Amino acid sequence: MKRKVVNIDEDKCTGCGLCIPNCAEGALQIIDGKARLISDLFCDGLGACLGHCPEDAITLEEREAEPYDERKVMANMVGQGPNVIKAHMKHLKEHGEMEYLRQAAEWLRENGVENPMLAEMNAKAGAAAHGGGGCPGSRAMTFAAAPKDTESDAGEDGQRPSRLTHWPVQLHLASPRATQYQSADVLLSADCVGYALGDFHKDWLKGKALLIACPKLDTGQEVYVEKIRALIDDAKINTLTVMIMEVPCCSGLLALAKRAAQAAQRKVPIKCAVVGVQGGVISEEWV
Repeated sequence: MKRKVVNIDEDKCTGCGLCIPNCAEGALQIIDGKARLISDLFCDGLGACLGHCPEDAITLEEREAEPYDERKVMANMVGQGPNVIKAHMKHLKEHGEMEYLRQAAEWLRENGVENPMLAEMNAKAGAAAHGGGGCPGSRAMTFAAAPKDTESDAGEDGQRPSRLTHWPVQLHLASPRATQYQSADVLLSADCVGYALGDFHKDWLKGKALLIACPKLDTGQEVYVEKIRALIDDAKINTLTVMIMEVPCCSGLLALAKRAAQAAQRKVPIKCAVVGVQGGVISEEWV
């Protein structure tokens, strides 16, 4: 196949090696005093090494080359440690190579290697939410079973019981490995839904494990895709209900769930419920 790969001008190359640490894929090595492309399989063609050659000996060319193989790249670099892995994955993200990024995360998960980007995102989210440092607000908790239905569920009189059975619920802080998500019916709700919908607890949260997120304001949403995929494949959830507001930006949460479902090996039913800004469910359908 024709694709872009690096080309090294041996006459210009002095073998200084400045390009080597900037090729996280491990496609370059110094051999016989010159930088060499050791395999087309490892070169992603994005040119991270170009700006670090003081002799302008490296360029990109389009030619017949073996397809880039992200899984082989990950296997090649894993021994270099988490910082190299993280640099490579950030490189993919910065260049919009989201499919390769997904493949990299999948390889790490399959081989029991910690995803350094996921760990960093979780740490940053916890620090941002709680002012830094370890905070009991992110400690996993499971509550007693919700009370049985009472007359107060049907009217405005009395105190309506909470249907929340666990903590944390923010998607960055929650773990797909947590007990409450195993073989559960999961409710993935946009942050605003619980405020707009008066009967959110009674009609929607009851009997479900909750996760919340904001598709407009939250950062690190690639982590969301991986976590939802893990809920489907690893936690083996039964169903996923996505609740969003009617405003256009909120549809991004459903898009994230669909991407995760496409990446997952298991298939689960997904329902989308759209809530109006003045309350009430506007639409409800399986997608």
